[in-house]
Amino acid sequence: MSAEPATALALWLSKLVGAIAGSAISVAYLLPRGRREAATRFLTGIVTGLVFGPPVGLILAERMRLDDSLSAVELALIGSAVASLCAWWGLGVLQRFAESLFRARPGSGGGEK
Repeated sequence: MSAEPATALALWLSKLVGAIAGSAISVAYLLPRGRREAATRFLTGIVTGLVFGPPVGLILAERMRLDDSLSAVELALIGSAVASLCAWWGLGVLQRFAESLFRARPGSGGGEK
């Protein structure tokens, strides 16, 4: 990391901005079916980005060998955006897959007497 000291406020703001950006991209990338799903995905993405953002940023920086050239604020921003995006993109795909498994198929006798 660079020698630039980061304040606690700057770190929190970068985590929040990254989490919001990742959530917005995830909602646009895998379109929700309604307002409730969009709100749930957006809020879950924000929480995920705030909680898991810094560790994800560190892991990405180490794997890409960028850890010496990025500041703590940049790592928090990148990590929060990636964590937020991946959380709901992956969970959204799994949710739709599970719904397709349990959806009644025509002619299967589901609900008919």
